[in-house]
Amino acid sequence: MSIFQSKPLITRMAPSPTGHLHIGTARTALFNFLYAKRHGGTFIMRTEDTDKERSKPEYEEEILRGLAWLGITWDAFYRQSERTDVYRGYLEKIIKSGKAYVSKEESKSKPGEQVEVVRLKNPNTTITFTDEIRGEISFDTTELGDFVIARSIDDALYHFTVVVDDHEMNVTHVIRGEDHISNTPRQILIQEAIGAERPVYAHLPLILAPDRSKLSKRHGAVMLDEYVAQGFTKEAIINYLALLGWNPGTDQELYSLDDLIRVFDTSGIQKSGAIFNIDKLKWFNKEYLSRLTDDEFYTYIQDSIPESVRELPQYAESRLLKLIPLMRERTTTRADLEHDCRAGEYDFAFSAPQPNPELIKWKKDATPRETLPRLQKLAELIATIPEDADTAVIKDSLWKYAEEVGKGEALWPLRVSLSGKEQSPDPFTIINVIGSPEAYKRIITACDTILRAS
Repeated sequence: MSIFQSKPLITRMAPSPTGHLHIGTARTALFNFLYAKRHGGTFIMRTEDTDKERSKPEYEEEILRGLAWLGITWDAFYRQSERTDVYRGYLEKIIKSGKAYVSKEESKSKPGEQVEVVRLKNPNTTITFTDEIRGEISFDTTELGDFVIARSIDDALYHFTVVVDDHEMNVTHVIRGEDHISNTPRQILIQEAIGAERPVYAHLPLILAPDRSKLSKRHGAVMLDEYVAQGFTKEAIINYLALLGWNPGTDQELYSLDDLIRVFDTSGIQKSGAIFNIDKLKWFNKEYLSRLTDDEFYTYIQDSIPESVRELPQYAESRLLKLIPLMRERTTTRADLEHDCRAGEYDFAFSAPQPNPELIKWKKDATPRETLPRLQKLAELIATIPEDADTAVIKDSLWKYAEEVGKGEALWPLRVSLSGKEQSPDPFTIINVIGSPEAYKRIITACDTILRAS
């Protein structure tokens, strides 16, 4: 039983600002956040920026911005670079007590030059700790030797700073990736040297690629910003990341952040690696897009409409709004929408097509001229339809005639005359988007073209 169980629960996220925000880092932050909030505890954000050469402010800003965008907020924030005096104090204390010592050694970066490092005096014991996910784990620390904990009295290394910070900040639970398991014995030895209480450990399964290798850029996007740029919503990302390596024990798949706070617990975290499946993430995104109102969906897409579409001669926001149900049906992410727009899938809404008589005819052995009477009759019917008629009214106005002459005989030439394409939305949807007056003009133009061609 942990000695912390009677104390306020505190978790922490301690990213190094030496690179972009990886989805694995985002998931670890999420699990720490959820666990703290579920148990009424505190969640600390702490950037481990003591690597002066690789740490960059822009990486820190990206990490903090990305986590905040997801809705992961923290109760306190620290930077290790601002705590040098704290680490120095602890180093001086354990050197004085004989648990660490200064060693003059040859510099690894500058051969021939002597440097003073601080090494922890290893008691060469077996360390055993209980992991909330993996159970009891033991290490023989003899092979570690007297390991370096500081490059100098003013330059403490990762293992030392993380232990001091967790001790000073009263962190009760360390929830992190399983790649940190091998770090634990060193950190426990340091805890014992400075008189720190041992936290509860929970090491998360790694996020793996479909081939079960470590997830990397060769498998696609791995940085949060890349998914944001593609148009994945924060709700979909949070929901998906929560289920990467954690199982709620039910068939429920859709969870809001508040839902997750109510049900999350480390008992549901699996031991085996979590396979990243982009198709499943897309499924989540489509589910959340389907929940948006038309106004919310319009806000979601409006910056993703390419200039090539906005520059079409009949482009109008009113038509774009009428396209929303169709776009929503076809869109998984904004990237899909942009692709469809550039491929001309929505050009019919903003540009009258150039009629192709051979494409307009329904049957291959027919002539375009045989299609003409049906198009002329359809034009007459469309002329009676109010401009603001909805799709149901438009269909009712044309369906009886289509059944009389044959649905294919009527609706194929109608749809192709309106869109200029073999594949497009049904003609009732197109008329609703462009309005009956514009639809009438396009049918008349198609009729005129057939007459000229024959």
